[in-house]
Amino acid sequence: MAVETSEVSPHDPGGPRPGSPPDRDAAVSLRGLRKRYGNLDAVAGIDLDVQMGETFGFLGPNGAGKSTTIKILCTIVEPTGGAAVVAGHDVLRERNAVRRSIGLVFQETTLDDYLTAAQNLRFHADLYGVPKRDAVARAQGLLEMVGLADRRDSKVGTFSGGMKRRLEIARGLLHSPRVLFLDEPTVGLDPVSRATVWKYVDELRRAEGITVFLTTHYLDEAERCDRIAIMAQGRIVALDTPDALKAAVGADRVRLTATDPVAAATALSTRFDVEATTGADGALTFHVVDGERFLPRLLVELGVPITSVSVTRPTLDDVFFARTGSTISDADSVPAGPPRMRRPR
Repeated sequence: MAVETSEVSPHDPGGPRPGSPPDRDAAVSLRGLRKRYGNLDAVAGIDLDVQMGETFGFLGPNGAGKSTTIKILCTIVEPTGGAAVVAGHDVLRERNAVRRSIGLVFQETTLDDYLTAAQNLRFHADLYGVPKRDAVARAQGLLEMVGLADRRDSKVGTFSGGMKRRLEIARGLLHSPRVLFLDEPTVGLDPVSRATVWKYVDELRRAEGITVFLTTHYLDEAERCDRIAIMAQGRIVALDTPDALKAAVGADRVRLTATDPVAAATALSTRFDVEATTGADGALTFHVVDGERFLPRLLVELGVPITSVSVTRPTLDDVFFARTGSTISDADSVPAGPPRMRRPR
């Protein structure tokens, strides 16, 4: 039941072969992509192919390199090295073609609060050269799809956060892009608004037949994706379907709180050969095979008073823990540093 430390290749099965050229038939194709700021590798050489029609997610804590990658793919930031192709166009040599082929929803709203919903869409259509007749019909259809047709003439400043996000998604699709990038699309929204936004994203994806590429640090949003890449410290540490990634972990996750966390961690190591990590809230987390059978022994033999304990089946957070040695929430709360690759037996 010990947890051992081992290096894990960032190129998991299912990813592209390192050193091969970008795939121009893919919706998104990266080879050795890097972005360096001073001494920091925000993106540390990643290889990735996203196929047409996929909903693909980047999962990871803040600062993992997700948003920087999105900015490179959308031609907002130039890479330091490597190559990237979006909808068949090189992000450096064919910037205008890339921009015509993508829609983008930023973390922060970029709508004009003083304009109405219809005016915001019309301005976007003008920027992309969408003919007026086509733009009016398409805007109306998109407003209906995101449930805002009855507010088309209302100023955006009167909208809730969830309504603004839905309008931004409609705006991102107005010029019929082949790839829609969603950079933390529901950050700051309440759970009801988040669920509503995703309801419309799913409907729009089916209706438009587009590729959706999103970044998130919400586990439930990553579960919606066909495939996800888990990022940490600018690297891809896991890549597969959510179910396949969870199945690969194998072990159950045990979380406990004790009157003396230090003594409990020592007892876990010496008596059970289990290495636990301590979260920001003082709780100990570790992985064992068949946690329900392990629990009675733990309660009897730990020798330190336990105040609470829970056992859960593998989640995407456990996948992140297995590959980096911390949970996503804990990674959000500590300074960046070299990733520790850990895999439960």
